[in-house]
Amino acid sequence: MDYSDSVDIAVPCEIAFAAISDLTSMGKYSPENTGGSWTRGARGPALGARFRGTNSNGKIEWTTTVRVTEFHEPSEFAFAVSAFGLKVATWAYRIEATPTGCRVTETWTDQRGRIVASQGKKITPDRLGFVKTSIRQTLDSLKDALEAK
Repeated sequence: MDYSDSVDIAVPCEIAFAAISDLTSMGKYSPENTGGSWTRGARGPALGARFRGTNSNGKIEWTTTVRVTEFHEPSEFAFAVSAFGLKVATWAYRIEATPTGCRVTETWTDQRGRIVASQGKKITPDRLGFVKTSIRQTLDSLKDALEAK
């Protein structure tokens, strides 16, 4: 299962890429992610870099392990998310130049097995519906923040 959505933002691709790949600040845009920190010696985004993500949904909070799987500045950024050593999802961002700035496409690919999916239903019973709303909110927040600068 996967889902994608896009938004046009009136900034250069490099500006959007820098904001998206700064996972420590993703909580400013995402309704579920609250930030996190780079781990295993990583000081920022790079291919293979590791990150410990923090998340919340209502009163439930949890952490995830993230590994950057694509890093092609300024056009592609992706990371794989796992929890307790089990795959959860891949999040990918594509940034294309437009006449007025750039188009950002965010894609979620569900990689949960039965165990992770069943536990996830306790947090979000309709994960796909939540992801659709979440991606739209993230993209709109990113657009608003970047265009306000």
